[in-house]
Amino acid sequence: MEQMMEQAGAYWPLLVSGAKALVVLILGWIATGWISSVVRRRINSTPQIDPTLGNFAASTVRWVLLLVVLVAVLNIFGIEATSLVAMLGAATLAIGLALQGTLSDLAAGFMLILFRPYKIGQFVDIGGTSGTVKDLNLFVTELATPDNVQIIVPNGQAWGAIITNFSHHPTRRADLVFGIDYGDSAEEAKAIILEQANADPRVLQDPAPWVRVTNLGDSSVDLTARLWCKAEDYWELKFALMQGVKEAFDAKGISIPYPHTVEVKKEG
Repeated sequence: MEQMMEQAGAYWPLLVSGAKALVVLILGWIATGWISSVVRRRINSTPQIDPTLGNFAASTVRWVLLLVVLVAVLNIFGIEATSLVAMLGAATLAIGLALQGTLSDLAAGFMLILFRPYKIGQFVDIGGTSGTVKDLNLFVTELATPDNVQIIVPNGQAWGAIITNFSHHPTRRADLVFGIDYGDSAEEAKAIILEQANADPRVLQDPAPWVRVTNLGDSSVDLTARLWCKAEDYWELKFALMQGVKEAFDAKGISIPYPHTVEVKKEG
């Protein structure tokens, strides 16, 4: 009995330390989440600061605070911070080799937030992957496709890829191509396209709408319309004008030809 009591007494400090460490870990996890949320809200509530910076700062604060919590937990078990630094220094090479991809993502995250080739809410193409930027944190960029599918792009890949930002400039040019029959009047068709464009308030007048004959195809005369609009109006304007011009062509008797094949038979 005395031996059991001695054994229990020997393990008791370890159990107490474990309980303290668990409490610190849980409270620290909750506190870091709350503090990072406060940082994100405070920064994002300032109109002069880009929301991308708020999300990135909140992510950085969270990871730093979690590191502090980890050091506190180790101190409970008697591992001093100086000893921890020495251990980390000895393991730097091994950690660097094992986590070189993660460290690359971390470094790329800082480069992305520094140069900001894209921001939250912008529609981008990153190395062939397109979507709206939903989040940019220390390690990854989160995109949402037009059909609302989540895509996670590691920051290292994003920084090393070709980035096309469709939302960077406030305006965009929409190019629309319409084919008409060779027997129809190109001038009349151009007038119809311009009339439809000028009737839509989303079409900007500076630069003015532009329509020209750009190709003489095998079965059609191709007219290209170049129209400028706000970036957010691009797709809806394009769809509306395609339908509007088609209906106007039908009303004026201008046909839109389609490719056809003529079969020639040789009689021997």
